[in-house]
Amino acid sequence: MAHVVTLIPGDGIGPEVAEATRRVLDAAGVSIDWRVEEAGASVLEREGTTLPDRVLDRIRATRVALKGPIATPIGTGFTSVNVALRRELDLFAAVRPSRSLPGVPTPHAGVDLVVIRENTEDLYRGIEFERGTPEAEQLRAELRRLTGRELREDSGITVKPISVTGARRIVRFALGYVRANGRRRVTLGHKANVMRFSDGLFRQVGRDESGSFRDVGFEDMEIDQLAMRLTREPESFDVLLLPNLYGDILSDLCAGLVGGLGLAAGANLGWEYAVFEPVHGSAPDIAGRGVANPIAMILSGAMLLRHMGELASAASVESAVDRVLAEGEVRTRDLGGTSSTEEVASAIVRALVTRVRAT
Repeated sequence: MAHVVTLIPGDGIGPEVAEATRRVLDAAGVSIDWRVEEAGASVLEREGTTLPDRVLDRIRATRVALKGPIATPIGTGFTSVNVALRRELDLFAAVRPSRSLPGVPTPHAGVDLVVIRENTEDLYRGIEFERGTPEAEQLRAELRRLTGRELREDSGITVKPISVTGARRIVRFALGYVRANGRRRVTLGHKANVMRFSDGLFRQVGRDESGSFRDVGFEDMEIDQLAMRLTREPESFDVLLLPNLYGDILSDLCAGLVGGLGLAAGANLGWEYAVFEPVHGSAPDIAGRGVANPIAMILSGAMLLRHMGELASAASVESAVDRVLAEGEVRTRDLGGTSSTEEVASAIVRALVTRVRAT
């Protein structure tokens, strides 16, 4: 029986890397019934929204989706499609692996870590007050009354909520991920020495919940120390658990440690739905030129296969990517080569087919 998967090509380079990924996953021998849906800037003029209801309905029906990068039109007042998907589908956990890949020169060897980022709270919750507005002034007055502290009248204000409920489920998710994937330890990042009631809560929930996972190592670390150590000894970390903002920043840092965003896969997961996507953006400056690196989305596709229980096929896709990178003959320009998106996809398909035949 075929797996039914929603495919959202996205904007910019999205359709190019999405098509490359579909070719690779189909070559892996997994039967997939692709249900294509459009979202993002490409549908705004036609449908008046960047995220039509039919897209959400389709994902709810298939329960899994593979998504290309989507742009947020500037100055339109529309919320990021990525943020909207996470909110509407309650995709509270972002999972972003970073591992050293053969043939890709980097300052550190042996990096194999995963960033798990809380997706629905913290500063990205979207509770903001624009400077100079009546709402901002009312909030300034209320904060003055409650705390005796004065905010400058030209301040923009963003609220940072972290709840016990939100922290508990992402902590349990991360500890369960370590156990299910044969990993070793969670390192929770925070700034609890300054933000005692938000980051401090996140840290305390982590400490409390880790007691129910005695077989999983647990430590917590201030985020500035964690960032410094990542640049010096990333191979010493296993799974990083971070609130939303820190996770966004450090997951890009981790991608840089292993070769850049063109190699960075990702997933946004909830208890019911799962959306897999590359970490990089839509890169409109190179859209349509056929030069985008499809590997990040292909590796996101391998994560999708693993999520659907196709473990052998997922491993085959990853091994085919490794083989092409190790050979070094077919590379896009971000990796120092001149190959096209299509040429990279074709090389991975050839390596994949050779591996499948050999087994």
